Amino acid sequence: MLSTSTAVRPLSQADLDDAVALLDRDPCLDVFVGARVHASGLAPSRLAGELWGYYEDHRLRSLCYSGANLVPVAASARAARTFADLAVRRGRRCSSIVGPADAVLSMWDLLRPEWGPAREVRACQPVMALRSRPAVTPDPQVRRVRPDEIDLLLPAAIAMFTEEVGVSPTGTDGGAYYKARLTELVRAGRAFARFEDGEIVFKAEIGAVTPYACQVQGVWVRPDRRGERLSVGGMAAVVDHALREIAPAVTLYVNDFNVAARGAYRRVGFAEVGRFATIMF
Repeated sequence: MLSTSTAVRPLSQADLDDAVALLDRDPCLDVFVGARVHASGLAPSRLAGELWGYYEDHRLRSLCYSGANLVPVAASARAARTFADLAVRRGRRCSSIVGPADAVLSMWDLLRPEWGPAREVRACQPVMALRSRPAVTPDPQVRRVRPDEIDLLLPAAIAMFTEEVGVSPTGTDGGAYYKARLTELVRAGRAFARFEDGEIVFKAEIGAVTPYACQVQGVWVRPDRRGERLSVGGMAAVVDHALREIAPAVTLYVNDFNVAARGAYRRVGFAEVGRFATIMF
């Protein structure tokens, strides 16, 4: 009978090539961690967390990002258990666990006695991707948000976040951190909106970006304009911009119970490529 030696440890800049090679195997699933690693080069000052590596027979097999979120990557059942054990010993530092559903739910089974109860468990969130031009005509009125329009974007972004997550992003700092992050996306040309009479009726941002994929977040339609298919043309416009100027694949993940959003994304041309789960505290 063959034996397998396993180990887990925080990775350093010396491990960058191995980490990138693992992340780039499935870039449409691992956009968030991939973006952190590609942008930081695993420099501790830029990573904003730790990256744990799980080894079998001295080969890197799985990763887990530990920061504001806990995010497993390519985690087998054994790796997920190992990451959960390490997370218990380190103590909870994250506001959510998010990633491939099997790994996240396996981790949560072990973490629940120590970290529970969760504020919400979303056990099935389809991950969708699009690598070609959208299947519908992009809305020509959807454009990049300009830096001088951040104060118009912020209320829509706060409304979206509160509706989606169940808590306001303003937190204890009055929203300063959230506004700063939104400002970064605007200045990077990764925030898009349709304006009518000086107000936003549709908006979305591109959060994480790697050389191989980018991830759309914060999709929102003003409540009184829902049902007009603004999200279909709007998302087509975001995809069109992204594929031409940002990355060769566009991804997102959506709650399985959000039937309207899933239908809109399918009309744009998105197809399911995996399933996420999110545990929120």
